[in-house]
Amino acid sequence: MTFSYPPAPREPLQEKLHGHVVEDPYRWLEDPRSEETRRWTAAQRELCDRVLEGLPGRAGLRERITELLGTGSVGAPVWRGRRQFFTRRMPGEERAVLLTVEPSGEERVLLDPMRLDPSGATTLDSWHPDPEGCRLAYKTSRGGSEESHLHVLDVGTGALLEGPIPRARQSAIAWLPGGRAYYYVRLLPGSAPGRRVYLHRVGTDPELEDVVVFGEGLPDTTDFGILVSGDGRWLSLGASRGTENRSDLWLGDLEAGTPEAPLFQPVQVGVDADTGLYMWRDGRAYLFTDRGAPRSRLCVASPGDLSYGAWRDLLPEDPEAVLSDFAILDGPGLDRPRLLAGWTRHAVNEVTVHDLETGERLGSVPTPGIGSLGGLFERPEGGHEAWFSYTDSTSPASVLRYDARHGTTEVWAAAPGTVPVPKVKSSQVGYRSSDGTTVRMLVVEPLGRTGPRPTVLFGYGGFGSSLVPEYDPSVLAWVEAGGVYVVANLRGGGEEGEEWHRAGMREHKQQVFDDFHCAARALIDGGWTTADRLGIHGGSNGGLLVGAALTQRPDLYRAVVCEAPLLDMVRYEGFGMGRLWSAEYGSADEPEELGWLLGYSPYHHVREAVEYPAVLFTVSGNDARVDPMHARKMCAALQYATGGRAPILLRSETEAGHKGRSVSRAAALAADTLAFLAWQTGLPLH
Repeated sequence: MTFSYPPAPREPLQEKLHGHVVEDPYRWLEDPRSEETRRWTAAQRELCDRVLEGLPGRAGLRERITELLGTGSVGAPVWRGRRQFFTRRMPGEERAVLLTVEPSGEERVLLDPMRLDPSGATTLDSWHPDPEGCRLAYKTSRGGSEESHLHVLDVGTGALLEGPIPRARQSAIAWLPGGRAYYYVRLLPGSAPGRRVYLHRVGTDPELEDVVVFGEGLPDTTDFGILVSGDGRWLSLGASRGTENRSDLWLGDLEAGTPEAPLFQPVQVGVDADTGLYMWRDGRAYLFTDRGAPRSRLCVASPGDLSYGAWRDLLPEDPEAVLSDFAILDGPGLDRPRLLAGWTRHAVNEVTVHDLETGERLGSVPTPGIGSLGGLFERPEGGHEAWFSYTDSTSPASVLRYDARHGTTEVWAAAPGTVPVPKVKSSQVGYRSSDGTTVRMLVVEPLGRTGPRPTVLFGYGGFGSSLVPEYDPSVLAWVEAGGVYVVANLRGGGEEGEEWHRAGMREHKQQVFDDFHCAARALIDGGWTTADRLGIHGGSNGGLLVGAALTQRPDLYRAVVCEAPLLDMVRYEGFGMGRLWSAEYGSADEPEELGWLLGYSPYHHVREAVEYPAVLFTVSGNDARVDPMHARKMCAALQYATGGRAPILLRSETEAGHKGRSVSRAAALAADTLAFLAWQTGLPLH
């Protein structure tokens, strides 16, 4: 098939940056408001829609993904007072709703995004009940913008008490006892950069009466985590800059001071480590930290002496597993208080049981299989129960309840819908990367596979994020059609702790791409696939991954889906949330770091007359994290330069953002990407 691409003039724009001559022929595509960009984007959308609409099996794939999404979803309960709060999406619903269960057992819908906005464009970003379960703070945004507005409602009556309060994007919320006031994080008004921690009293004017509690004088990229202890005495406050794995930490005494002006003591300042502090009802401070422990550990200390030398290990670092979560059970019926610890062991989750005083291991929490566990939730006032979610490659997420009195686990809530799930084989496979390090990948394939099959290799490799087994309708639909789907646990992620993360960031970023190339090579050498039947897929930082993969090894991949990608690493800091990510990638303002970025920046490594694989870029107009300019510029560069006949397409949609799509929009995107990969890798769809 021959493609006639919309014209994109190449401008002879060159800059000299720290001794490097940097070409940027498509800078004009950075401006989404210009008439030239609008016309070009509309023409690309028309071309892409026309091609995708003609793909065989696309409609059936979307129907099957929608069917597999029909399991719905359910979240673990959050207990406040005698009420519990949880989310659930029933089969056929576009978005999950927030419910509460009264002490009487009556279940009520508190918030339904589709009632707030029948178009489906409004997202419930987060929700935070007060300690008594009487009031609820919640945030919503529209069209994928993530520009959250904060509201408060009365749980008993459902009446709106206040809101919307703007500029609350990604704000933590910490209620004081009694539900009359809360701490929250808010962007400064106007064009001033930065955030502050405020104390807000319900019903007052936030613009006139909110009190700044913390944040003056800190860099404008600082974000904050805030927690108030159950007794209302302590305010734990963490500050981090951008996405760096480092947090400064203070503990505020609200009795020695006031809610408006807590008496703060520093716990950790200027230390290259990530630490969180939790004041428990037993009067001890619990410190969850990777300080001196890249796989993390749990320490205890007295709030009277929080100096580093006074921290005592309760759960020391495990040499093979990463500590990810903990919960405390100290209710009636227990012979002694228990500590539950969540771990990630080579991308698989587990929970162990310990003595709270000594940390001695007493056993483990039974789970249905080898999969991933989400969160550990207990009653804030104490108890013998904990709730957590469980999922694996073929099991929709359910919520399990652990009873520490008997050491048993039972299903508290299953996914509300039942759908036919294909039988597949899942296995974890290790392979050697370029430097000899063992890297692992999860391979999901048809039962009884013989010979090479069309295969999708998915990766992320950044920001310490871990890819763990989970129920994914896209994966199941692909494997049911006869393909193989692989998720690689690359360096840059968090599967093996902070050292694993740092081995794939900044000057070491190329190692992530090498891990990915070696995963592809292992799949070919192992007989799962061949280079002409191998597609790759990644989004956001994973879009950078596959962008680098296609420019570095165009011979190794047949097709690429590059979703919401970072691709111009010289100018990424000036767009979206890029200025927050220099700790992960480096900054073009620094001569040495610019050299790192130019070493792999996909946009700057497109070469003329190279036979590039087929590429589908996907972007959303309201993406506030990664600007669509990256995909626009890279698409134009590849369409101009490619020496092959494989298509280079740009799929763009409006009223959508980086995440938070409704079910129908998510199914449409998944069907388009998989149909494209099937078309190029030779997977027959019906």
